[in-house]
Amino acid sequence: MGALAGLLAQDGHQVRGSDESLYPPMSTQLEAAGIPVFRGFSPENLDWAPDRVVVGNVCSRDHVEVRAAQDRGIPLESFPSMLASALLGGRDSLVVAGTHGKTTTASLLAWLLRTAGQDPSFLIGGVPLNLERGYHLGQGRAFVLEGDEYDTAFFDKKSKFLHYRPRRAILTSVEFDHADIFSGLDEVRAAFREFVALIPEDGDLIVHLDDSEAMGIAAAARGNVLTYRVLSGRDGDVTSADYCARVVTQGVPRRTRFEVFEHGESLGEFSTQLVGRYNLANILAALALARREGADADALREGVRRFRGVRRRQELLGVAQGVRVIDDFAHHPTAVALTVAALRKRYPDQSLHVCFEPRSASSRRAAFQESYAGAFDAATTVSIGPLYCPQKVPEGERLDPVALARAIAGRGVPARAFDSVDALLEHVAGEAAPGDTVVVLSSGSFGGLGTRLLHALGDPVTFATAADGPAIDNLLAAYRLPGVVREPTVETLVVRTGDEVVGCVSLDVRGDCGFLFGLAIAPERRGEGLGWVLGDCVMRHARVLGAREIYLITSTATDFFGGKLGFSPVDMEGVAACVADTPNFRANAQIPGAVCMRFELPPDGPVTPSR
Repeated sequence: MGALAGLLAQDGHQVRGSDESLYPPMSTQLEAAGIPVFRGFSPENLDWAPDRVVVGNVCSRDHVEVRAAQDRGIPLESFPSMLASALLGGRDSLVVAGTHGKTTTASLLAWLLRTAGQDPSFLIGGVPLNLERGYHLGQGRAFVLEGDEYDTAFFDKKSKFLHYRPRRAILTSVEFDHADIFSGLDEVRAAFREFVALIPEDGDLIVHLDDSEAMGIAAAARGNVLTYRVLSGRDGDVTSADYCARVVTQGVPRRTRFEVFEHGESLGEFSTQLVGRYNLANILAALALARREGADADALREGVRRFRGVRRRQELLGVAQGVRVIDDFAHHPTAVALTVAALRKRYPDQSLHVCFEPRSASSRRAAFQESYAGAFDAATTVSIGPLYCPQKVPEGERLDPVALARAIAGRGVPARAFDSVDALLEHVAGEAAPGDTVVVLSSGSFGGLGTRLLHALGDPVTFATAADGPAIDNLLAAYRLPGVVREPTVETLVVRTGDEVVGCVSLDVRGDCGFLFGLAIAPERRGEGLGWVLGDCVMRHARVLGAREIYLITSTATDFFGGKLGFSPVDMEGVAACVADTPNFRANAQIPGAVCMRFELPPDGPVTPSR
């Protein structure tokens, strides 16, 4: 709903909204777009006399603003019907559907088309980190849509994606979900069959070959059906699907290298920071559809390399006292199991603490209780939060968090259910040790658990937001350092004490090269090791982004960067052009007494020397 509001505003419409509660990232997106949001619902919220009232599917026919709109004669629209009538005319809908992987795959597709020189519109139920927000009204014909099988509105109980007029589509998977609206798998199958039948005869359906349910649904398609799969081992048949991926090696730690085959012909080697076989399948699906849209393989290779993921999909919120805190949206048992297993593979040597909130309409139901018991097998410990709004689920149909904790513990993973988020937070903060990872799994805010945990541990290193810009520039100015020229490739890490920024460092990665700059610590916090912490974190992040060599410029800290982080002096003339031509490098090169230094990241081993 928030993304649709942003699209309509971009198209020139006046838009306002109402909701009971808002939280990032959508709250910040709406504020940036200048879209007012009324907190709470009231007939007076319609006094500005809109031409249409768009009704979310959580609203019933007796909702206060629904009744007010009807009393005033204002037509009601559903979210997907408003999208279709206002924005889809004259565009080609590229719809990503499936039980799992929709948000990541749709984000990938939009990003890949953009890096291939196209300007697609997109509407995605998440925030792609490369694209900064989940919606955009582009100039091209392509419109990338995350296709949701959930129902539309109280006056339209059919699935949302049936409004989307698909020209081309991806089907990632089909499994029973949304137990609050589907009685069983047969109803889910019927919705997907109706969707794929909408694809025209000259359109394409790209379907996951190894998902038997999805392949069964594909039989209902009238258009061209193309398959994709991730091969097991190096000897898999590269002609067994239209698009195949084969893992080459893990290569640089926390990146995966893989070869892509199109109709049996190699498109070359690709690399990604995304983890897990299921994410390779998501990448391959997006690549396949982008190729059908005419994208060049070399442009797609660069796009995949640079894709950072989606907010709340294995998103690193920050590091505090050596503990990583990761946020993920997973709430279906299959998604939980895949996410936990992928994170265990990424961080195999330390403890993995999983915090799970039964929040979605499905996850709060007993229908999935047994499936959840085995979804946490790769965890070290599991902490289960209280059931969200239990009164909205009939008592006999509710998931039992205490019984779930016992079932998980019965499989050998220590687990505990908590009556409050505060009690859970206190427990996990006491259990986590340096090197450990905490993953927060919820389809909602979970009481701000991830951010609160970072602050409870102390001096968290997090990614800066746009609102931090003035504080960062002031901190740099205190040392007579240039401010940050903010470009899409630039990321800044900050250390916070409460809401105050007390340390910062920035990184600009271009291809295999990166430029590290703007490392500064508040004068009152110097001598506490925060510079080392920031330097270590930013170097690790550079490796995750695929950088092989890092440059920096300093005038007073050559001993620190040489002795602590392993940099060596180099001539300015020897700096790679992709770095030397950036505005931040040029600005820092003007520092009096500037010395350029370089560090080559080793293919294996620690990112920085031991302290």
